Amino acid sequence: MATTSRHNQSVHEYPLVTHSLTKRFGDLLAVDNLTLSVGTEIFGLVGPNGSGKTTTVLMLTTLLDPDSGDATICGYDIRKNPRRVRESISYVPQDMAVDVRLSGRENVIMFAELYGVKNPVERSNEVLKILDLLDRADERAKVYSGGMRRRLELAQALVHNPKILFLDEPTVGLDVAARKKIWEHIRTLRNDGMTVFVTTHYMDEADRYCDRVAIIDHGRIQAVDTPARLKGIISQDIISVSISGTFTGIDVPGVRFAHQEEDTLIFHCENGAAALPLVKDALSDAGNQVLSMSVRQPSLDDVFLHLVGPGEDKSPFKSSTFRNMMGKR
Repeated sequence: MATTSRHNQSVHEYPLVTHSLTKRFGDLLAVDNLTLSVGTEIFGLVGPNGSGKTTTVLMLTTLLDPDSGDATICGYDIRKNPRRVRESISYVPQDMAVDVRLSGRENVIMFAELYGVKNPVERSNEVLKILDLLDRADERAKVYSGGMRRRLELAQALVHNPKILFLDEPTVGLDVAARKKIWEHIRTLRNDGMTVFVTTHYMDEADRYCDRVAIIDHGRIQAVDTPARLKGIISQDIISVSISGTFTGIDVPGVRFAHQEEDTLIFHCENGAAALPLVKDALSDAGNQVLSMSVRQPSLDDVFLHLVGPGEDKSPFKSSTFRNMMGKR
């Protein structure tokens, strides 16, 4: 009895747990010994294309079998109890999952019936109201804006009241206003007790909206913590300098060159205000013309580049994703 009680307590505290989850595709190690514990929170998984984000989500949603390791969703093993796992979750993929030939209401009712929801029409109306779509519910989805279609996908995902919601790039291709509205709904879900597991390329969104963030690269977790604590990894001021000419390096005590982004140089230092004129003089002496300079606190982007590096995106072009992004604009 005591063992069962501790198990229930663990499930309540961490609805999603992975231990050494691993997946290979031939010689490619896509996910490498992934170990995470995710509570009732908005949990962000960020990383470059090809880092293992989508592979991780596909394993956790039982759409892809891991090669080794294990994971539990609401206490159910993803390999031993895949049906119970699917009853406990919803997954909204990056690619559009709306039938544009149907109305918004018909789309949601279809999902409700597939899930075996009692009173599918009543429940569909509830989630359409939650996502601010009820007044447009009888219009065909093809006339919806990109933001409305994404909210419709959320309504479909929520119709059976899942305990964990997986969102793969939920705001890709949307304008700023639509992105903000999607995140407002995600926050409401978290506040109502739902675990939300999000993959995103938008570091500013992960910083602003996620309770915790894991940075993944080459299938391995490089760091996981709150955005504020992750930014503490750098714990220095950031100097950004736009220049003309070829940068060959400078030597300023207490200032470390981090990386270059086209014609912009990024430096880390303890006291940015004091170092600013020293960096300017050193660059001028090295033959560079300084066009602009600024000092700021570190962002999640800086931490990401510090841990992962500014490597080139070598992932293959996905025509289906491109078409869906254009369709949401």
